[in-house]
Amino acid sequence: MTVDRGLTLASRVRTSEGLELPRLGLGVFQTPPGAVTRQAVAWALAAGYRLIDTAAMYGNEADVGEAVRQSGIPREEIVVTTKLWFTDHGFEAGQAAARKSHAKLGLGPIDLYLIHWPRAESPEARLASWRALEKLRADGVVRTIGVSNYAIRHLEELREEAGVSPSVNQVEFHPFVYDAGLLAYAEEQKIVIEAYSPLTRGRRLDDPTLSSIARAHGKSPSQVLVRWGLQHGLVELPKSVHEERIRENAAVYDFSLSPQELGRLDHLGDGGRVGAIDPATLP
Repeated sequence: MTVDRGLTLASRVRTSEGLELPRLGLGVFQTPPGAVTRQAVAWALAAGYRLIDTAAMYGNEADVGEAVRQSGIPREEIVVTTKLWFTDHGFEAGQAAARKSHAKLGLGPIDLYLIHWPRAESPEARLASWRALEKLRADGVVRTIGVSNYAIRHLEELREEAGVSPSVNQVEFHPFVYDAGLLAYAEEQKIVIEAYSPLTRGRRLDDPTLSSIARAHGKSPSQVLVRWGLQHGLVELPKSVHEERIRENAAVYDFSLSPQELGRLDHLGDGGRVGAIDPATLP
């Protein structure tokens, strides 16, 4: 068995804006605010994670900030992401929402701030939100800006109208929603793809192909999914509130998937999203 010794839990990718972004992070979508979020983040940080992904819509930004502060880990080692919800699109509204998130986190500048969805009243509203993010970056409220759930045409709109490409695009990505076109576009435009719901929220873990490959490596289906994303150059954001699973999801550096195994997984793509909305359907 050949193992990629260059890929470790400490591995990071440098974004176009210079942020050193960890390749593995903890997502806290649907993690209840309060002690549950604080404990999950504490377990992740103790296990070596250095990227925590939250959002205003999740309602747990304050708990993420508290757990980071209580961790004892130097602040500069941890990257915290949060997001602008679609009801706050606009230049003034976007800035106000970001400043609320900034205050709730209580960690100084937000490391990575994303437009959560391209859903908006109009393309002009989307662009106004991007201008708000640019202003927030200039003002030092956020360090790095990007988007989430953007299809290629939304990214093209931004590049054509604003003259830039975002440094990050966070989307649902796993073998059952494998968008090779988006990956190729992102590489060309130097956009880092972050994968949310990389474990399919547990809905596809019994897939026969996935299970077979997991057995061959003595690993769980979840570990194979995380490893698949890492070998495709993604930043993986698995979510869990259980300490043993948080640690299990990070135990993916002692094996590699062969080109043949990657190909078998790539061909599982059936459009089976676990998210409620396909970004490509948004105007």
